[in-house]
Amino acid sequence: MDLLDQALFAQIVEIRRELHRHPELSWKETRTASRICEFLDDLGIAHRKDVAGTGVLAEIPAANEGPAIALRADIDALPIHEETGLPFASQVDGVMHACGHDGHASMLLGAAALLAREPQLPAPVRLIFQPAEEVGRGAPAMIEAGGLDGVGMIFGGHLDRHFPTGTVIVTDGPVNAASDQFSIEIRGSGGHAARPHETIDAVVVGSLLVMAIQTIVSREVNPAHPSVISVGRFDAGTAGNVIAGHARLQGTIRTQDPEVREHLHRSLRRIVESVGQLHGAEVTIDLVEGVPVLVNSGEMATLARQVAAQIVGENNVRMLDTANMGGEDFSWYLEQVPGCYVRFGARGDQMEGYPSHSSRFDFDEAALAVGASYYCAIAKEAGRVVAAKAD
Repeated sequence: MDLLDQALFAQIVEIRRELHRHPELSWKETRTASRICEFLDDLGIAHRKDVAGTGVLAEIPAANEGPAIALRADIDALPIHEETGLPFASQVDGVMHACGHDGHASMLLGAAALLAREPQLPAPVRLIFQPAEEVGRGAPAMIEAGGLDGVGMIFGGHLDRHFPTGTVIVTDGPVNAASDQFSIEIRGSGGHAARPHETIDAVVVGSLLVMAIQTIVSREVNPAHPSVISVGRFDAGTAGNVIAGHARLQGTIRTQDPEVREHLHRSLRRIVESVGQLHGAEVTIDLVEGVPVLVNSGEMATLARQVAAQIVGENNVRMLDTANMGGEDFSWYLEQVPGCYVRFGARGDQMEGYPSHSSRFDFDEAALAVGASYYCAIAKEAGRVVAAKAD
């Protein structure tokens, strides 16, 4: 599948590998942003850096000064020590591009190169290189900094190892889940492990909470509504012969329905209060709402599906098989302007099946050509739609 000329494909592969060698955590993507700006400079594309801290906004003009089409890539890495053994593996200890954001930035730069070659675009194109997606705060920060000012539609996407390279996954309705975080503090009364009757054991209280929390989804939520509550961290105790007087649980809530989201919040608070009373412990919860549900409208998904079919063929345009419970802060953009979020198949024939957020994650770089070509095509087609509506 020769979607890009060899020279451009080699360029974006090299940029991807350079970014992969030098990953940067959320809000710290200074080197990444500088490399992006260097590439845009070479293309002669006007841009602004240090947007919302470490973001970059680039503008590709058109004869028509109407609403712009925005294309977004996230650029941050994760606090994971890489174990891929790749020749371009991370050189930063404990930090890794384990979710493909190096690829997202590179494919959008490829699209920038293609769009810069166009003699005349139907609508202006804005390129959004966004920081801090992994912490769910980069998108609202870019919006506050004016990233969507004058934008008529926005499009984005994510590399996905669940699908083979050469496919584009376009789904209408919920595509990513709402993602909320919680932290539970347990204050009991510590003491000697030989005399538990003199204590209020924070480990026992925490363990009961972990098990009780699991019943919320399994017994209070309609199975037709995808939802998850996971406790990912349990900190307690200092020694095997000491009963802990303090413990902390941390976890996440994922939902795709606003009413279910509210129900899970209420139930979690109820269980925390009840378990605390049951054991005479002081138990408090800090529940922080994160990104909302990412929803593609039918109209925008149809447009994206038509464009994707032009790039990879109708037989290679698919839909999500099951609900995706991962969070994605692109949802903040879609609450402001119409758009669509797709996934780019990135599983090569001989690649091992390590998932995203794994220390061994990698993707098929041929998917970069698919993404760059799709972004160029969707910018032009959506531009025609926006320009026609403006007329």
